Amino acid sequence: MMATPTATADGGDEILKARTDTREYRRIVLKNSLEVLLISDPDTDKCAASMNVSVGSFSDPEGLEGLAHFLEHMLFYSSEKFPEENGLFKYVIEHGGSSNAYTTTEDTNYHFDINTDCFDEALDRFAQFFIKPLMSADATMREIKAVDSEHQKNLLSDSRRLRQVQRLLSRTDHPYHKFASGNLDTLHVQPEAKGVDIRSELIKFYDEHYSANIMRLVVYAKENLDKTQGLVEELFQEIRNTDKGIPRFPGQPCTLDHLQILVKIVPIRQGHELIVSWPVTPSILHYEEGPCKYIGRLIGHEGEGSLFHALKILGWATRLHAGEAWLSIEYSFFNVSITLTDSGHEHMQDIVGLLFRHINLIQQSGVSQWIFDELSAICEAEFHYQAKIHPMSYAIRISSNMTIYPTKHWLVKSSLPWKFNPASVEKVLDELSPNNVRIFWKSNKFEGETDKVEPWYNTPYSLEKMTKFTIQEWVQSAPDVNLQLPTPNIYIPTDFSLKDVKDKDIFPVLLRKTSFSRLWYKPDTKFFRPKAYVKMDFNCPLAVSSPDAAVLSNIFVSLLEDYLNEYAYYAHVAGLRYGLSLSKNGFELSLVGFNHKMSILLEAIIRKIAKFQVKPDRFSVIKETVTKAYKNYKFRQPYEQAMSYCSMVLQDNSWPWTEKLDALSCLEAEDLANFVPMLLSRTFVECYIAGNVEKSEAESMVKHMEDVLFNDPKPICRPLYPSQFLTSRVAELGTGMKYFYHQEGSNPSDENSALVHYIQIHQDEFSMNIKLQLFKLVSKQATFHQLRTVEQLGYITSLSQRNDSGVYGLQFYVQSSVKGPGHIDSRVESLLKDLESKLYMMSDEEFKSNVTALIDMKLEKAKNLNEESRFYWGEIQKGTLKFNRKDAEVAALRELKKEELIDFFDGYIKVDAPKKKSWSICVYGNQHVNEMASDKDKVVSPSIKVEDIVGFRNSQPLYGSLSGCGQLKL
Repeated sequence: MMATPTATADGGDEILKARTDTREYRRIVLKNSLEVLLISDPDTDKCAASMNVSVGSFSDPEGLEGLAHFLEHMLFYSSEKFPEENGLFKYVIEHGGSSNAYTTTEDTNYHFDINTDCFDEALDRFAQFFIKPLMSADATMREIKAVDSEHQKNLLSDSRRLRQVQRLLSRTDHPYHKFASGNLDTLHVQPEAKGVDIRSELIKFYDEHYSANIMRLVVYAKENLDKTQGLVEELFQEIRNTDKGIPRFPGQPCTLDHLQILVKIVPIRQGHELIVSWPVTPSILHYEEGPCKYIGRLIGHEGEGSLFHALKILGWATRLHAGEAWLSIEYSFFNVSITLTDSGHEHMQDIVGLLFRHINLIQQSGVSQWIFDELSAICEAEFHYQAKIHPMSYAIRISSNMTIYPTKHWLVKSSLPWKFNPASVEKVLDELSPNNVRIFWKSNKFEGETDKVEPWYNTPYSLEKMTKFTIQEWVQSAPDVNLQLPTPNIYIPTDFSLKDVKDKDIFPVLLRKTSFSRLWYKPDTKFFRPKAYVKMDFNCPLAVSSPDAAVLSNIFVSLLEDYLNEYAYYAHVAGLRYGLSLSKNGFELSLVGFNHKMSILLEAIIRKIAKFQVKPDRFSVIKETVTKAYKNYKFRQPYEQAMSYCSMVLQDNSWPWTEKLDALSCLEAEDLANFVPMLLSRTFVECYIAGNVEKSEAESMVKHMEDVLFNDPKPICRPLYPSQFLTSRVAELGTGMKYFYHQEGSNPSDENSALVHYIQIHQDEFSMNIKLQLFKLVSKQATFHQLRTVEQLGYITSLSQRNDSGVYGLQFYVQSSVKGPGHIDSRVESLLKDLESKLYMMSDEEFKSNVTALIDMKLEKAKNLNEESRFYWGEIQKGTLKFNRKDAEVAALRELKKEELIDFFDGYIKVDAPKKKSWSICVYGNQHVNEMASDKDKVVSPSIKVEDIVGFRNSQPLYGSLSGCGQLKL
């Protein structure tokens, strides 16, 4: 294994790091036995910390399910030294950062990030949670409600419902069996009925389990290691050490009673899924050998000859994933998840038979040195040339693994299998047997056919026992298909050299333009990785001209991906990802990853576009998949439905999903065959190429695309007429107007309601942008505190800026099971009055502090090529081309006066602002649907009640396009 060592402070093992990683690392252990990893990154714009405590929901006392999760909420609330409620959250938000926490089965992780100049105080606040947390009595009930609101949000999540059924069917004396997240019943109703004081139990749980010696801290700082070490020793050494052992839960969760079972489950969403699961030896015990990685790569392969390819040809499956889940030192599961078509659902036994036949093939072929070497080479390239990620994410990734891996492998973890050991692979393969299997089969077709209900999520299911002979019969009766192991991967990169870029362009340059395309180019001058980023946006006027056209465009893109899969999958596993998706005015091709063989993949994709033909059998499968996707729109979270209505109001040329579903039902393969040549017949391709690519290579890529699509003797594509260039336009709301839209939630089973309170403000302009951004920064924490913490309206509560094709606005959104949208809207109006007072009373010092925080956030450098490219590509797509946006807005911020911010608020945002344009979108869950009629009646002039949002949009003027006709001047 090739990795670069870096020295540690205590003379222990060296920590192996990627050869491109210039950060410094040091492991220290404080006098209270707290183990810490210090990271020094002089280039960082953010500092971060993550504390991982080795206790989670598995340690919940009997009858107090969710206590560990509840403690996670309460611990982050306040401390004796910093008693202000949500003080850390408020502090980091005001200084450009964020904070959060999560609870898993065996760990609880707390983390935050912040602008570098405020790190010391934030770290002090963070440390105090583990030294003297308050866990105040008056906050107890509020946070129980927050936990319950989180649970209510998850009740209709199919993944959580499946997981709880899987847990139910396990040993009752193993903690895997438990309900983990908690709700009002487990944390309040039942304890109160038994005379149990939940706060006392909470403090008892904290005292019993939270000890410095089972905590692991990662601190990511800008300062040198010595200075950071001094700060950490000062702040964290007072965490008490009671010398607890890390809780262990030996033994497998499943006995023989829980194996050889077939479980039928009724999901919420449309569709069918098969999950074949086996308890296996945890691969963490053999992480340098990667047994589950090896097996997962073979079973999950999608190239020709693979199991997935066979199922796809038969028309039985649209997705397959194989790999280890529920990772733990004590137990683990290996899962194969297959998304089935309607036909596949009818052939479940054949599919399981083919899966076991494929496993037999892998066993009989033996563990192959060349396959392992190929896997190892791919993993090594990915590790050594990994992009930098945000400091908080990086700190979380490391802290959560510090108890699992030895110090020298904290950064590597299990990402680099390098020891070839056939025995460890064979052991796991032997465990993937009919004797050991658990099959979970989800389908709406089981509705009314089940006889059991899982108690926490009320999921209907049934249970059947099988024998190994059942599986053997399925293997024998399965169709005869040609299953093979993968062939050698031609896409594995071997050239990692960096191009000698002569022009050190700060911003993208327009390198090439023709009547067919335009190429923007940005060489890598910052990140120095052998990677590239390519975008090609095919602007096709026909693509969004009607609901029928939008649906046909969707199927076209899905079929293209379908046709490319067997070939492009090899590139994907070798670190070269591609994607095809719908864009605002057509479809978009993306390629991201190692640059070495990117042009080969691009040429293959362009060739496939040029030779596109409709295969009726694949059309039927994709049509079925797209139909289910549209039908599942109704099961989105209510706040997502409200956001969708907001987009529908604003975005010209957007169509309701109900109309697209209706259009889809009438479409046949012949319709697509007629549509695609017309779609492509008039096209303009906007291109962006960045990274480790020379100018000549970038030009060559685009020229090849043009030669194949535009310059053929019988060209598939021709240039757009000047009048055909589409621009994204946005509806303008009336000045001084307030609009309401009321709608029942599309899922009658969902108790949650939602409100989106949108305020449209201005079209892209630097001086206005910064005022909006500064107001959001000043108000975000106050909004969260008032609406979620104090009023307990709902777990999902936020204030955010909205940008629709360069038209900026502000949106408050809340999802609630306790209050209806009408009440929530009134609370947002009340909050705006509170924010008015907050602004008026803001001191000059506080104003300057907020401006400085926003400047620091804007000056934060992109962490990697993808992040930088997404920003520039956004400017290109919107047509704004303000590549210097961040510097220009910082310059405007430096000149901004407090009075200008107040004038902005008074003019556009406050309740009676003369220029205010607002829209309240109310989505009613089944708890509050009876309030809808009375809420509608309360809308009186001059407010306007809208019944038809598309009709309303069509009646409104549109903002002028930011790109205008600039694209025409080629």
